[in-house]
Amino acid sequence: MLQGFAPVYSVEARLLILGSFPGVASLAKAQYYAHPQNQFWSILGALIGTELQSLSYDERLRSVKSAGIAIWDVLQNCRRSGSLDSAIRDARVNPLLDLVAMLPELRAVAFNGQAAARQRTVLAHTGLRLFELPSSSPAYASKTLASKRDAWAVIREVL
Repeated sequence: MLQGFAPVYSVEARLLILGSFPGVASLAKAQYYAHPQNQFWSILGALIGTELQSLSYDERLRSVKSAGIAIWDVLQNCRRSGSLDSAIRDARVNPLLDLVAMLPELRAVAFNGQAAARQRTVLAHTGLRLFELPSSSPAYASKTLASKRDAWAVIREVL
């Protein structure tokens, strides 16, 4: 059984970005979005106006929290061979509503990809805006980085 990470947040967070579950590279480094080809840090950096990729992981997290963003995954643990969401088995969902209750400034939740967005019903009754965004994963190569950035731009309005 693979174990996910704790959420990254400050109580001032206005946006929660939810992925599905850390990939192999992320689990190995104990860092969100650690695969060098994952476009998460590039996309998010462009949206908040900070070059996140050139920063250390701790500096990235500080920058994200300062921008009013929280990061977590919808799944707490699961069984999976490799990094593909389609290989996830025996998954347990994180207590998403518990985190939402701790974030009084939260206005929206963005799902990083379709696998994460499958849990949107858990948050449907919260009154938060819910955004389903294209996955930043290198496995989702049918969209260019520029088109992903454009799609993710909708979250700017809650920051």
